[in-house]
Formats: sequence, C-alpha cells, structure tokens
Amino acid sequence: MPGKLKVKIVAGRNLPVMDRASDLTDAFVEVKFGNTTFKTDVYHKSLNPQWNSEWFKFEVDDEDLQDEPLQITVLDHDTYSANDAIGKVYIDIDPLLYSEAATVISGWFPIYDTIHGIRGEINVVVKVDLFNDLNRFRQSSCGVKFFCTTSIPKCYKAVIIHGFVEELVVNEDPEYQWIDRIRTPRASNEARQRLISLMSGELQRKIGLKVLEMRGNAVVGYLQCFDLEGESGLVVRAIGTACTLDKLSNTPAFLPTCNSPSKEMKESPLVHPPSHGCRSTHNSPIHTATGSRLTQNFSVSVPTLIYTGMGSGSAGKEGGPLKALLRQQTQSALEQREFPFFTLTAFPPGFLLHVGGVVSARSVKLLDRIHNPDDPETRDAWWAEIRQEIKSHAKALGCHAVVGYSESTSICEEVCILSASGTAAVLNPRFLQDGTMEVCLEQRLEETSPPGCGFCHIPYDELNMPFPAHLTYCCNCRKQKVPDVIFTTIDLPVDAMVIGKGCLIQARLCRLKKKAQAEANATAISNLLPFMEYEVHTQLMNKLKLKGMNALFGLRIQITVGETMLMGLASATGVYLTALPTPGGIQIAGKTPNDATYEQHISHVQKKINDTITKNKELYEINPPEACEEIIGSPIPDPRPRTRLLRSQSESSDEITELDLSHGKKDAFVLEIDDTDAMEDVHSLLTDIPPPSGFYSCNTEIMPGINNWTSDIQMFTSVRVSRLTNTSLTNQSLNKTFNDLCENLLKSLYFKLRSMIPCCLCHVNFTVALPEDEIIQVTVTAVAITFDKHQALQTAKTPAEKTVQRASTDNEEQLQFPLELSSDLHAPQQFSPAKAVSVDKPSPLIEGQSRNRSGPSGFCSVVPVVKMTPLSFIPGAKITKYLGIINMFFIRETTSLREEGGVSGFLHAFIAEVFAMVRAHVAALGGNAVVSYIMKQCVFMENPNKNQAQCLINVSGDAVIFIRETELEGAQVQPPTISSQPTSTREITT
Repeated sequence: MPGKLKVKIVAGRNLPVMDRASDLTDAFVEVKFGNTTFKTDVYHKSLNPQWNSEWFKFEVDDEDLQDEPLQITVLDHDTYSANDAIGKVYIDIDPLLYSEAATVISGWFPIYDTIHGIRGEINVVVKVDLFNDLNRFRQSSCGVKFFCTTSIPKCYKAVIIHGFVEELVVNEDPEYQWIDRIRTPRASNEARQRLISLMSGELQRKIGLKVLEMRGNAVVGYLQCFDLEGESGLVVRAIGTACTLDKLSNTPAFLPTCNSPSKEMKESPLVHPPSHGCRSTHNSPIHTATGSRLTQNFSVSVPTLIYTGMGSGSAGKEGGPLKALLRQQTQSALEQREFPFFTLTAFPPGFLLHVGGVVSARSVKLLDRIHNPDDPETRDAWWAEIRQEIKSHAKALGCHAVVGYSESTSICEEVCILSASGTAAVLNPRFLQDGTMEVCLEQRLEETSPPGCGFCHIPYDELNMPFPAHLTYCCNCRKQKVPDVIFTTIDLPVDAMVIGKGCLIQARLCRLKKKAQAEANATAISNLLPFMEYEVHTQLMNKLKLKGMNALFGLRIQITVGETMLMGLASATGVYLTALPTPGGIQIAGKTPNDATYEQHISHVQKKINDTITKNKELYEINPPEACEEIIGSPIPDPRPRTRLLRSQSESSDEITELDLSHGKKDAFVLEIDDTDAMEDVHSLLTDIPPPSGFYSCNTEIMPGINNWTSDIQMFTSVRVSRLTNTSLTNQSLNKTFNDLCENLLKSLYFKLRSMIPCCLCHVNFTVALPEDEIIQVTVTAVAITFDKHQALQTAKTPAEKTVQRASTDNEEQLQFPLELSSDLHAPQQFSPAKAVSVDKPSPLIEGQSRNRSGPSGFCSVVPVVKMTPLSFIPGAKITKYLGIINMFFIRETTSLREEGGVSGFLHAFIAEVFAMVRAHVAALGGNAVVSYIMKQCVFMENPNKNQAQCLINVSGDAVIFIRETELEGAQVQPPTISSQPTSTREITT
C-alpha cells in the first residue's frame, strides 16, 4: 500500500539566542523521512521565524510509514562554520494510518534538545495519503488499532478476543558502539533516541501483522518496554491482546452518565474479575539454556479458588455438567494457541467465568553469554520458557488461560531477571470463536452462576486440590465452596459484593548480597529469589489480616536487582468480600513460655495487634453481618451432610489441627516468634501508618466502597532518590530504610494534596530501581480524585495556598509535580511569576489558544488544554474518540547538575518537559486528553564528582477526545463559549 507523506513547516517561536552579536537566530529546518531530506529557507535574525514553506512530499511504502518517525531538525545557519543544532522533533505517523483516525497532524511541537531541554516551538502540518492495496503479501499492518488501556475501550464493543500477541526486536546500543568514543554526548543521545523510535515502529508493525493473521483489528492492553542490556544490545519488546472490536453506534449508552467511576464501569462493556491466593510453590532447577547459558528458573503459583463443576457431593449438583461442557468448549477453543494469555484486567460481561490462581515465574539469565547479541532468537527462547512455565501452572490449577498477564525485567551488569505473572482463569468460549455457544446454554449458565460471588467459587476438584486450603461454603449463595482469602492480579469485578472501603497494601523487602561476577552472581540471586517471594507473600497475608480484609486485587510484585542488594516491592488493593468468610485475627505464639518477661512482651504485642485490627475495621467501615461461629473460618458450613472432602480434611490434616491455638477462633492466623527477625517482622506490621483522615488510596482504577466521585482530579508523579550513607548495613536496617522511604513519600503526597480532602489516590503505581550502588530510586504515579461533592468546593484554594516547595537533604532528594504544570504556566490569573519560574518552557496550548471541534451532536465545542490521567476514563466525561497511542522515549543529560538545582531541579524540569511534549502531540492530533498514561521507565544516573547526570524516560498512553457531561447538556441549549476545566488545578512541586 504505497502512500504519500506531505509536510509543511509553518513557523517557530521562542527560539533560543544562537548569535551572541545580535541576540537573534538565523534558523532553518531540515525535514527528514527515511533517506530523503528537505530544507526550508533560512529565516535571518529572528527568534520567531515565519517559514510558511511549501509542501514537502515523500513517496514511501506503508511499512516505512509505520517504521520510520518523521524527523524535524531546527538549526542555526552559520556562514563560516558548521551549523549549530537547536533541537529536534520526532513525529509518529502511525496515528494517521487508521481508517477512523485523524486526517492531519497540526500544531505547535516543543523543540527538544537532549542537553538543553525544550528550546522553543515549531508549527508543523502533516498529512498522509494512502492508496488501497490488496496484496496479501504486504508487510504493513495499517488499520490495526492499538490501545494502552487494559480494558475494552469505552467507544467499542468486543466481538471476539483472539488472544496473546508478542514480539521483540534487538539491535546494538549506540551508547556502546566504538564511534561513541569520538562523538559528542548530544550525537550519542540522538542516535539512541532515533534507534528506539525505529525499533518501536518496527515492533508495532510486526505485532499488527500477527493481529491480521488472527483476523483481528485491534490490540488492547498494549505494553511496550525497553531493556537496556549494555554491551549485549538494546531490546524493545511488547505484548498485548488481539481483539476484533466494533465501534458502538450509540456511544453515550455505554459511557457514564454521572460523575461516578463505579457507575461508569457498570454501564460500560467491562467486568473485572479476581483470583485467590493462599500458597506458593518454589522450583529453582539449574540447567543450561540455548547458547551455553546459565539459567536458574524460579516459579511461584499462588492459587485462586473457583468452581467449574468438577467437585463431588452437594457442591457439584447444580450446573456441574453444564460447566463441564463449557470447560471442554473453552479448552478446545484455546488448544490451538501456544500461549492463551490475555493482558486485559477488565473484561466484557460473561467473558471470565472462573479464576484459578495467581501464577508467576522468574528466571535468571547471563547476558554476557549471548553469542550473537543482534539475534532475537535467544531472548525469544527465554520468554517462551517463562510463558510455558506459566501455562503449566495454570493447567495445574485446572485453568486453560491466564488473564491480567504482564512481563518485566530487571538488569544489573550482566545479570537479567525475567519475570512474568498473571491470573489463571476459565473463560467463556463465546468471545474466543464465532458463535460456538448456544443461546440456551448461555442463559442456563447465567442462571446457575450466582451474581457477585461466582468468581470466588473454587474451580478444581475438591478431592484433588493442588494445595492445602481451608474451604467453606460461599457466604452469599451457600451453594459452592470458597477459600478464606483471595489474591489476584486483575481488577475488582463491578458486580462483586464488597463491605466497606478498600485500601492500599504494600509489602517491602530488601536483602543484601555479596558482590560477585557472572555465574557466581547469578547463582546467588537465584538462591535468594524463592525466599524473597515467600517473605513478600507472608507480609501481604499478615497486612491483609491486620486490615480486617480477605481479598487482594491488582497485585503487582516487583523484584529489582542491584550490585549489592535485591529489593522486592508488592502493591495491591485490599477489600472485604462478602462471599468469603470473615477473616480471623492474628495470634502471636512464642517459643519460650517459661520466660515471664518475654510472655509479657508477647501479650503487649498481641494487644496492639488486636487494637489495630479493630481500628482498621472502623476506619474502612468493615461491618459484616453477624454469622454463627461454625461459618466463620470453619470448614463446616451449615446443617448439611458432610461431604467426602470435609471428612478427609478432618481425618488427615493433622497440621491444621495443631495450628488451631485460639480456642474457638479456628480462623486465627498464627505467627510464631522463634527469632529476632520474626519479632521485627511483627513490629513492621504495626509501623504502617494509616493515611490521614479524609484520604484513601488504592492501586486499582476504582476504590471499592466509594461512588460519589467528582470531576476534580489531579494526576501527579513523584520521584525520590535516596543515597545510603551507612557503610555497615544489615538486612534489618536496609528494610527499615526502604520502608521509611516509601512511607515518607506517601506522607509527603498526603501533605501536598491536603487541599483536596476528602479524596482518594487511585491507580497508585510504585516502581523501585537500583541505578547505582548505594542508591535507591522510588517512582510513584497516581491520580487524586475527590469524592464528596459537598466538600469539593473547599478544594478551590487561592494561588497563595498552592505553593511551590523544593527541599533536599544531603542524602536524599525528591521532587513532585502535577501533570497540569505546563498548561498552568501561562495562566497569570492563577499563578504569580515567582511560581512559574520553576519551568519557563512554552506549552503546546497556551492561554487563549483552543481548537474548535464538532461534537457528536454537531455542535461546536472548545477543546480545553490536554488532560492526562493513568485511568482509562475521565470522571464526569464521555470519551468520544480514540486517536491512537502515544509512545515516547526521551533522554536528558546535563554537565551542570548543581547549577540546575541538583537532582530535584534536574528531574523536575525534565519530567515537566516530557509532559509538555506529550500534550503537544495529543493536541496536534486534535485530542484533549491522554488516558491510561504510564511512565514505564525512569532510569536516573549521576556522577556527582563530575557534576553530571543522565535520565531516560519512557511514557505511553491513549490520545482521546472527551466531552464533559455538563458541556454536553449545555450544548443542547447553546454552544459553550468557554472551555470546561476541572474544579481546581493544583501544582505539587518539591
């Protein structure tokens, strides 16, 4: 499908002074696509040139349009010396290649330089003309839509969900090429940025080809990552879920009609399912992989319990044969797929039937053993091995698919840890193939599946459970068995019955290791991984009990490797499900009953734990209905005949009987204190300070138990870099340091968001990195949403109250700033000049600029400044169109770190510039928001002795057009005359 690319350079503004004699600039522009380059005329002596060039035309193949970015370079003309570079702009052409996409890219783009940052703006117009080509051997995938959101997009419905797509490409890292020794840092950074743009486009095109082979038209849950392997190469990999989507004819019918995200999710074609967890199995065999490499694999399976009609006794009487038939049809639908994985965390109604457990696998690899670094086959074999292990774990749990699937890496020197996790599940084949399910079968299935608790029912044979577990009858339907606790990597289903509110639960762990090289280092890391995973799950279980809750959703476990330590960080949202039994307390059991002082200490700790549980239940409004003692945590549900399973449990499970130490509380969770470390673990449970009054937090999109959301939202990103000054570190002191770092970061967020009380921090995403020895970097991105409409008016503060604060200590520097930063810098009525001085870069849409668009009803609306949010929706608004994904990679380097404000000032300015560039690209597409925004990588490196620093950032999201409900209602009377902004806009800067 050949195409024609047309580019026009209109003007520039706010260019830097390049000629010191005249304090002006002789600017011209080079436009390059592929191997073809055009130049504009030189506009002499002006900082705001008006080129108004002719149309530059490139005739290229459509695969080149997908692979190559459009490069626009702004230079200063010098007569007797080489032209000086001002900066560059990379424009992705792929959003113009969809049938429903925008027809033109037009707007002001920040001119970016990897050394100096943003240096003015340039106005560019880009058009693409494609010629239809029915060649079935073509190598392009034009027309395949990509979405970063992990749920079915709001404007679409899922016809078929085909399955898993993955791809990776490898190339030599320009940073480690021989020519890098003689070229400038700017040239090296630009070479790396251009290479990653090329690899990203190629990767997206190859995944699109796989989707076309599946007869799909979209990729949902698209996740692209970069692995900087040093001398071994640069890897760009991506995973996603191939789907066939149809545009909804009546969009408002499926979009929220109120400000409540929870109501929005119920009206949208999405459902979020869960998974349970109560056991972990570790397997770390050592073997040699392809290419003579040391490989140590480590896998964890945290089972989830759901019913599929395979049990015996009363549990299998209703719906058993029907669900067995459904299971066979689903299995046949997935047999042809090598890896039946899905990156979705929210699903169309009826897609997910049962959840079998959280399954994960990790593998340690040595990068220096790769014979051919440019060959992707070695990495493909690594990931295939991991996925095969995940698949086998899912089958062991009686499931044939994995949902909420994700992959990640952690690299230090020559060691790489590959990680993958997901939730084993049983799916409805109606969404996996065309019309294989009879309507009557679907109706009968819905009748036999109790709403709100079906996902909690165990899926495997009760007589042959793959792990030991306490089972009770469901507290809702009283028909099927459920576990006492649930772990899951996916979101909470909208029909789940929940009592009270949820909360963010984190487990943090550090382990020291000796410095080693190559195989010895890989062996040491592999030996530590199973114990770290076990301790992380133990912490999660303890904290879940301490909160008085019985389920975790959105579980994300990250293991990071450094030169001298390993760090683990697990985040999830705890809730109380009514279908599960009431969680018991935590009982402390000591090893020295004869020591009166020790017994007194144990008794004191026990009292503190009991008081904490009581306070947490009051805080999160957990007041379950009273149940008889035989139901609470007991395997005997009600006056029904005992099944064979219950008899076998009471006869053979001696260990369970030995642990019943609470006399009447058979559900008590026992912690045995047998050494100092165990006591410190107990104390760590009590050090987690609850959020201040009026604040709630979760790592899922929706906070369970809160419905009255407002449109007042504030997204923020915070990066904290801490240097370890203590030379004699131990595991205990390192754990305390890491725990304090995360807790203080959360406290600072609460303090800076205090004007939004009451509010909830949703989609809290923590990322920990160890960029250098003795340096810990923690990055968090979240969005604060107010939920009490009566108090929302109090959040509108005066500019004096929105202060910009910057603080740093000798060993720790942090920064925090909002996503509304660039849009507010040019609003003098809101900010004083003293506050705008933190970043004085131009924004893509300054005060007074707007775009007139035709809304769905034909009226003219004014598009406000581009909003950014990690959520897949915008409260109080309707998403009317998806314009494509934004996937951008930036490098920033400085040789004057102290002069730029230290680590805080450097990172603050860089990330604010990233926000401005993302906004500019979305605005040029005609959009007014970025949803499902995520900062996938933030790698910071510094050399304080040389006053140097470098940072690499990768961000992505979905560019959309949204309309406020108030604007939509007002438009039925008359077109709006002003842009609709949130109730208040805040700046949080440190």
